[in-house]
Parts: sequence; C-alpha cells; structure tokens
Amino acid sequence: MNKILVIIFASLLIFLLVSCTSTENREVENNPTKDDSPVTDKYEGEDSETGEEDKDSENMEEEKEVEEEIEEGIIAQYRVADDWSLVPINEGTNEKVVLLTIDDAPEKYSLEMAKTLKELNAGAIFFVNGHFVDTPEEEEILKQIHDMGFVIGNHTYNHVNLKNLESDPEKQRSELVSLNDKIEEIIGERPKFFRAPHGVNTEESKKIAQEEKMVLMNWSYGYDYFKPYFNKDKLVTAMVTGEGPEVDVPYSLLKNGANLLMHDREWTSEALEEIVIGLREKGYEILDPRLIETIK
Repeated sequence: MNKILVIIFASLLIFLLVSCTSTENREVENNPTKDDSPVTDKYEGEDSETGEEDKDSENMEEEKEVEEEIEEGIIAQYRVADDWSLVPINEGTNEKVVLLTIDDAPEKYSLEMAKTLKELNAGAIFFVNGHFVDTPEEEEILKQIHDMGFVIGNHTYNHVNLKNLESDPEKQRSELVSLNDKIEEIIGERPKFFRAPHGVNTEESKKIAQEEKMVLMNWSYGYDYFKPYFNKDKLVTAMVTGEGPEVDVPYSLLKNGANLLMHDREWTSEALEEIVIGLREKGYEILDPRLIETIK
C-alpha cells in the first residue's frame, strides 16, 4: 500500500514539473525581449524617425523665416516688373506708389539726402559704388545711412560699363562680389538689389546677381544727370510731372509703381524735399523698399 502511495505521489510531482516548464516556454515565445526583435525592424524604425526629423527640421526653418519677417513687420507686398516698375503681389494693395532710388552713394550729398528723407518719413534705396566707401569716414557715412533705416544696393565697385568687361567674366564678378563683401563688412548684411551702371547688364552680371541673391533693378525715369536739369526748380518739375521736354520727353513717364532714378548731386539734394512733397500731393505713396520681394 505504501509503495502505491509513493508511486502516485512521484507521478504527480513529475506532472507538475513538466507543466511549469511548458508554461515558461510559452511566456518567452509570446513576450520576446528587445534583443529578440528583428534587426531589419530596428533599422527601419530608425530610418523612419530620421526622415521625420528631416521634415521637422525643414518645417522649423520655414517657420523661422516667416516668424523673422513677422517680427520685423516686413512681408513682401510688391515685386519688380519687367519694365522695372513696382507692382503689387496681391490684389487690394495700393498701386499708386513710387520708388525713390539714389545712385553713386555716398559721394558727397547722400547723408544729407538721407536726413531729408528721414524727416519726411520717405524710404529709398541708396545704390553704392565701392570707390565711395574706401576710407573710414566714408564707411561711417554709409553705416549712418543704413542705421537710419535705408536700404543699401550694389552699383558695382568702380562704376564701370559692364558691357566693356563682357570678355572678362572674372572682372565682372569682382565688380559685384567684392562690393558686396565690402558693404557686408560695413553694415553687416549683403545688398539685395543690383543696379548696373548706365543700366547696362550682361548675361554674366545677371548670373552673378542671381548667385548673390540680388534683384536686378533699372528705372522708369530720371533727369538729374542731364545738363538742362542741373537746376533745383527744373529738376523738381521734371521729377514730379515725369516730363523732360528739354531731353525729348514731352510726355509724362510718371505712373503707378514708377521707379525714380536720382543721384548723389548737389541740385538733387536741394530738390529732394519738394520732389517728395510734390509726388505726395499727386496722391503717390513713397514706397518702403523693404516691402519689395527679394530672392530667398
């Protein structure tokens, strides 16, 4: 009898041991450790995360640009048209604007002209020549003009006719890029607009300007470089009416978005206040150049 009980007890013990071992094996199969995960799944997961991070990074950069524009209160509202006038990007934006530009800065009168415009709350682009910023005093004048809120443009280093350098791409590049380097050294930023001397561009200068992220800009009209208008009163009349009968322009070139060319000249400096007032009396808004679309 005792032998039978021992055999029964031993059998039960063996059955219990076998059952426990089987249960543990099933738990391992149903709950694999991290090391048991397929290697391909692990790397695919990391690739997927990297892709998402790249997208997030791009989105953050775009958002940052928008935020910077909003913080500065500057969102492009106008673009330069094929005829060099300024046209609204969106419907509902004021069309009756004119852009003031000053070439050959800062030779002698640019700072005085900037102060006049500042008092009138009128914006302008000052297009700079490198040979007018080759002394510490001239550099300081340019910095003051920029610090007053005016946009600084590139007008080549030596004011050469780029057509005469057509066979020398490197000299053309130097005329544009070396001036951009110089201006950045003085004011901390590179110009966003380029005006070729005499309005003469080449295919190479257009290419360089694009590489340097500068918008090409010529003009709609200007009269202060013609001898009959080396006079304050005559210049005021010509710029406000858009007419220059003494130089074969008996009709008005003044229109919505007109791009007005002026220079660092004594008579222009004297006429500037009346030009601004006269244009405003005709209902034209003086355009803030910072509202012009640039190359990102």
